[in-house]
Amino acid sequence: MVDFKSITKLGLVITVFLSSVLMMAQGNDEVTFEMKLSKPKLGINERLRVDFVMNRDGDNFNPPDFTGFKVIMGPSQSISSSWINGVRSYSKSYSYTLAPTARGKFTIKQASIVIGGETYKSLAQDVEVTAAVDKPSDQMTADDIADENLHLVAEVSKSNPYLNEAITVIYKLYVSRNISVSNYQPLDNPTYNNFWSQDIKVNALSAQNGTYKGKPYRYVILKRVVLYPQKSGKLDIEPLSLDVTVDVPTGRRDFFGQRMYAQTNKTVSAGNRTINVKPLPLDNQPADFNGAVGDFDFSVTTSKTSLNASESLQATVEVSGKGNLKLFKLPELELPSALEVYEPEFTEGVRTTLAGMQGKVSNQYTIVPSFRGKYPISPLSFSYFNPSTGKYATLTSDEIVINVLEGPLSASSNSTVSPNNQKQSVIASGNQFNFIKLNPNLTGKGFSYFFGSTSFYLWLLFPLLLIPIAIILRKKRDEMAGDIVGNKIRKANKLARKYLSAARKELGNKDSFYVALERALHNYLKAKLKIETSEFSKDKITHLLTEKNIDDASVNSFISLLENCEAARYSPFSNVQMQADYDKASEVISIMDKQL
Repeated sequence: MVDFKSITKLGLVITVFLSSVLMMAQGNDEVTFEMKLSKPKLGINERLRVDFVMNRDGDNFNPPDFTGFKVIMGPSQSISSSWINGVRSYSKSYSYTLAPTARGKFTIKQASIVIGGETYKSLAQDVEVTAAVDKPSDQMTADDIADENLHLVAEVSKSNPYLNEAITVIYKLYVSRNISVSNYQPLDNPTYNNFWSQDIKVNALSAQNGTYKGKPYRYVILKRVVLYPQKSGKLDIEPLSLDVTVDVPTGRRDFFGQRMYAQTNKTVSAGNRTINVKPLPLDNQPADFNGAVGDFDFSVTTSKTSLNASESLQATVEVSGKGNLKLFKLPELELPSALEVYEPEFTEGVRTTLAGMQGKVSNQYTIVPSFRGKYPISPLSFSYFNPSTGKYATLTSDEIVINVLEGPLSASSNSTVSPNNQKQSVIASGNQFNFIKLNPNLTGKGFSYFFGSTSFYLWLLFPLLLIPIAIILRKKRDEMAGDIVGNKIRKANKLARKYLSAARKELGNKDSFYVALERALHNYLKAKLKIETSEFSKDKITHLLTEKNIDDASVNSFISLLENCEAARYSPFSNVQMQADYDKASEVISIMDKQL
């Protein structure tokens, strides 16, 4: 007999247990109850959707009176519940569709609901109703909504820079919270004509909160570039264009109450931007100015100031700071002629950030003095334009004196050389220079003729001398042709060397040697028997060679060599054994070739 009372009690216990589990799951999160509007501003001919959303089931829902609006539809309820990793997610909403009855600003007041015995209220929100719009939101397509809620903007740090002053262009894609972007693809990248440009890498796309035309948006930075205008006047920055895949919410919901989306592709462009580039002022422009724009430091240094003649030193001309470091030339050193100088080595340590170029550039000169003395390196000046102050600045290095301690003396009366590139007197050493000979003792140049000379008669008799040499060579060749046995031996030896050349190169390397040796033996049989023997067993090869009347000793030696090639893969073989197998293979191929 079934005990119905026991079953009833068990069902009651299970129900209480599940209810407690649900209550615990719901108690893990804070209770929320809020009001969500489809838009904060609408035309009088549009519709407003109002959702009251809670994360716990409640009772006694009390909506506001919706002053200034007429309820077209609602309230409609939707419930969504799911379990993910043991955690329950629950959402319940009451939705209304409203039509405005007048223009102006209205406040949708608080709604209330009782959850778990406590009363919760939503926050009031303001809505602005404007004049009628051309296309109400309920008539707008997915493309229309995407157009209103998706914008690509090129933000330029400065619209009126100086020539060669850095400006930054940041391309931002603004996306309204009403839509979402699932993909994008560049269609047209700007070329930045009349600008020196450097892209700044965007490591990862991360959404940030911002505003566009006073409305809240999310945005991502897609591209960053630093530009240095190379021409004054009005310069255009070409637009960046993208093909964007947009998910637009519709007014429909699925079976679970989730909002349904429509997908569309939109082309957005950052628009053309015009930069008004100011020319550098001509007033008070230094004579040595060569286009440097920024804020810089300047220095001239040497690796040493005291050395001997024929030794070398390095002089470095360096500009460091922030500005167009890659777009101007460094000043050149002015040195006395007694100092031999080589072409400078240019070094660049520049990084480009959103603030522009920063770092340093330098020229390093190698200098070798020829004579003993003191040689001054004249001060160098470097001029640049500072766009922050709108003025030119000139930096001057200190004079550097190079003291050459040991070496030949200059013929100049004063060993201290002035910095105006005076020429040094030439000092003769050894036999570098000699006096001009006054008595050259010239003799007449003789003439000789080929006709009748010794060379003429030798070339005349040379063909006659070739006749006996040709006769001797002909007899020698006939003798070799008649020596059939000797020719076979020579031919066999040559053939063995041909097939075993690869194996000979691998002597001492066990694995490679026996692989090459086995390949040589099979290639020999392939060439002589016109068959592919690498697929035959040793018994089949023995049968083929016996059919060709090869003596048993040669057949056994050939098979023994193949067995050695196989055994070498698993056993150690010495260099002596490899040499013996090589000699044996050469002998077997020679013998077999005489019999085939």
